[in-house]
Amino acid sequence: MEIALFLLLAALTVGGVVGFLVTRNQAHGALFLVLSFASLGGLFGLLGAPFVAAVQVIVYAGAILVLFLFVIMMVNLREGVPAERKKWTLVVAAALGLVLLAELGLAFGRLAGGAPPATGGSSTAGLGTLLFTRYLYPFEITSLLILAALAGGLTLAKRKDAP
Repeated sequence: MEIALFLLLAALTVGGVVGFLVTRNQAHGALFLVLSFASLGGLFGLLGAPFVAAVQVIVYAGAILVLFLFVIMMVNLREGVPAERKKWTLVVAAALGLVLLAELGLAFGRLAGGAPPATGGSSTAGLGTLLFTRYLYPFEITSLLILAALAGGLTLAKRKDAP
């Protein structure tokens, strides 16, 4: 039964991501993303991580998608991409793909080498202890960066285009 549920949730996750990538309508893309985030939360639940599953569903499928929908409503995405930007898209995508392949190679090489996993964050209590002791300053700096990005997004959304 668990394997059937895993396969169903995995198919929903992959199908939601593929639907997000191929749809032309931004609102439909956001709904496909909700499907993939929610099914990913179900996969975390199957792995025995109920806290991560709940955070996945509440934070990503809830809060982040609301922000995506607000951006879709505020920004007119129907204008299209300028031609000079289109020609660089393939080059940038290929470069980022090569970086991703290099990172995956390093990660799998490290796993194959038998490197021990990082300790201290294997439980919710351990993660909280690490976040608020050893990584307190990076955690707070991240919150300031998110706040600055939010202020910048609001500023860009309020700016009127010159005639």
